[in-house]
Amino acid sequence: MTLWSGRFRSSMDSSLWALSESYSFDHVLYAHDIMGSRAHVRGLVVAGLLDEVQGDQLIDALDEIEAEFDRGTFVRTPEDEDVHMAIERRATEIAGDLGARLHTARSRNDQVATTLRLFSRDALTQVASGCLELVATLTEVGERYREAVLPGYTHLQRAQPVLLSHHLNAHAWSLLRDVDRLLDARRRLNVSPLGAGALAGTSLAIDPAVPADILGFDHPFENSMDAVSDRDFVAESLFDVALVGIHLSRMGEELVLWTSSEFHFATLGDDFTTGSSMLPQKKNSDVAELTRGKSGRLVGNLTSLLVTLKGLPLSYNRDLQEDKEPLFDSIHQVLLMLNAMRGAYRSMEFDVDVARAAAGDQFLVAIDIAERLVEEGVPFRQAHEQVGRLVGTATATGRSLADVVGDEPSTSRFAELFDEGAALGRRRSPGGAGPLAAPGQATRLREAFDASVARLAELDRRV
Repeated sequence: MTLWSGRFRSSMDSSLWALSESYSFDHVLYAHDIMGSRAHVRGLVVAGLLDEVQGDQLIDALDEIEAEFDRGTFVRTPEDEDVHMAIERRATEIAGDLGARLHTARSRNDQVATTLRLFSRDALTQVASGCLELVATLTEVGERYREAVLPGYTHLQRAQPVLLSHHLNAHAWSLLRDVDRLLDARRRLNVSPLGAGALAGTSLAIDPAVPADILGFDHPFENSMDAVSDRDFVAESLFDVALVGIHLSRMGEELVLWTSSEFHFATLGDDFTTGSSMLPQKKNSDVAELTRGKSGRLVGNLTSLLVTLKGLPLSYNRDLQEDKEPLFDSIHQVLLMLNAMRGAYRSMEFDVDVARAAAGDQFLVAIDIAERLVEEGVPFRQAHEQVGRLVGTATATGRSLADVVGDEPSTSRFAELFDEGAALGRRRSPGGAGPLAAPGQATRLREAFDASVARLAELDRRV
């Protein structure tokens, strides 16, 4: 018997049941649903709809149900369409008629919305924490190879020499922006829908502010129809997670390149690589490739939800059941990706000599010659053209750029720029890639990291 069986003369057809049931995936929400139900019971007590003894008995029943889930002994019955109905059914078995009071002044619409917000709040905290752990790892690797240099690339062509720490810090800054977005989304979703009912509230004398305060929400809903129909927070969470995935994919692509025989800048530990079922010599950076591949899955989950939400009339529609699987999957996958990439970077051995040789490509000095001409008063466009002609001569004749510059009377004074480390040392502007700019950036990165850690800790304390 379903919880709405009074209106119906026949039970749900098996084909509709198969389409409708969601317990198979939403059972993971049990702890958050029980958390919301406890707060709802306390709200019913404050409203005088339950007395203190009844409230305590219902809370005890909910505690017992949560323990069953935790132990893996909770038994689903054939009538349990979703985890919310399963918990209410079990509460009635434990507490008798008192369990039937659990749903007083509540609809599954505001119940589900509350449960999903509680889940999302915790999930975004986990993802933000994972991002910060990866930032810390990137910083550690940069410190381990403090003097390491490699070419910086544009269009996947060597462009200018950069410190490895500068390169890794670029990823760290993008992850810190991810943390900022995740915590902003967490703040926006921290609104309680409990008390909105099916769509229009209730005639019973409840105060939505009571469970909102118990659950650590910033405030209760302002509009009951918006409260049960809003899934902006899911869409925003999926976008933020997808963007984390895009950043991880870029890092994965880079590790694939760096660990290839063609680059040979780095190797990953045996515990973060795989072999070939056919080719004995292979050592594959699958951790990076899988991370790169899973980013598309995160984008797909976002797209799936946006298409589901498009054009839904107010207020609640059953289409919204499709919000959960994309969210659950994206959170699960991105946490796997963050953890694996953190381990991959920790296992990485960077080949300092190979990378330095690549960064010593003489054509990477071209911009420094142009900028020296600018310092001497030559307009940049003219300097750019002059150096471009020197590069053209070198490539056409097969000579090194250093020889061409040194043999040309008008540029021979720039020969010193080809000394090892000279070009990198000139990258001294704030935020630049050279050794002189590195300490300032390291300080700013640490400050930003510490601020994000403090922000996350403060949110945890409030809940």
